[in-house]
Amino acid sequence: MSGATTTKRPIHPLWMRISHWLNAFAVLILIASGWRIYNAAPFFAFTIPNDITLGGWLGGALQWHFAAMWLLLANGLFHLGMNVLTGRLFRKFFPLSPRAVLHDAWAALRGKLSHADPRHYNSVQRLAYLFVMVDIVLIVLSGLVLWKSVQFPLLRELLGGYEFARRIHFVGMALLVGFIAVHLVMVALVPRTLLTMLSARGKETIA
Repeated sequence: MSGATTTKRPIHPLWMRISHWLNAFAVLILIASGWRIYNAAPFFAFTIPNDITLGGWLGGALQWHFAAMWLLLANGLFHLGMNVLTGRLFRKFFPLSPRAVLHDAWAALRGKLSHADPRHYNSVQRLAYLFVMVDIVLIVLSGLVLWKSVQFPLLRELLGGYEFARRIHFVGMALLVGFIAVHLVMVALVPRTLLTMLSARGKETIA
C-alpha cells in the first residue's frame, strides 16, 4: 500500500488491563469475605459453605471486606473515569438498542454469533458490561448503608431501610457472581479474549 502508513496499538490499553485485573481481584475478595459476613447473620434459609469464604471469622471477614472495598472504590473510579475521558465508554458500548440485543442473543443461542473481532463488543456484551457497572454502583451504595447506616439516613430510606439494603447488597452480589460465571465460560469458549487482556500482543492495525 503506497503512500499510507500503518501503526499498531494494543486492543486494550495498559491502563485498561491493569485496572481490569485490580477490579477482578477486589471483587473476588469482596465476594468471599461477604459470604462469611452473611453467614454470621443469614436472612435466607441457607448459608454459604465456609470453605469458599474468606476471613475465618466475622471480624477477619470485615477487615478483608473493607480493605477490598477501598481498592474497588479507588480503582473503579479510575477505570470509569478513564473510560469516559478517553471516549472508550461511548465508543465500545453505544449505540445499544433492544432490537440489537435480541438479535445478538438469538444468534448466540443458535451458536451463530461471531467473535472474530475482539475489538468490538456485540450487543449482548455491551448490555452485560453496562449492567455490571450499574450493579456495582448499587452494591457500593447499599454497602454504604450497611457500613455507615446512621451517616447516610436518606440513602438508607431510599433503599428501603437497613434490612432491605442487606438484601439488595446480597442480590447484587449474587448477580455479579452470575456475570462472572458467564464471563468465564465465554473466555473459555473464546480464549483469545483473555490473551488480549493479559498482554499487548493482540493488536489492531490503524491506517
